Amino acid sequence: MNMARLNLVLILLLLACALSTVSANHRARKLFTELEAVQKRMRDLDVEWGQLQLEQSTLAAHVRIERVAREKLGMKPPVPGQIISVDAVPGK
Repeated sequence: MNMARLNLVLILLLLACALSTVSANHRARKLFTELEAVQKRMRDLDVEWGQLQLEQSTLAAHVRIERVAREKLGMKPPVPGQIISVDAVPGK
């Protein structure tokens, strides 16, 4: 009778360990899948960041700014007689 109880306890313990192992493996696979998805998102964001930096440098180029100022705003460089130089007063 004692041996039967011991066998029953050992079988229950074995089942609990087996279920725990299966559960841990499932959780690990699920977390690994989430990690891969987050890493892909990070790579996509890095590519987008690079594209945005390139676009910003293109939009901020002096040649482009001058062209937009001339064409869309009708601006033109001042003639030498329109330029006034102002010297800063030291100490103020």
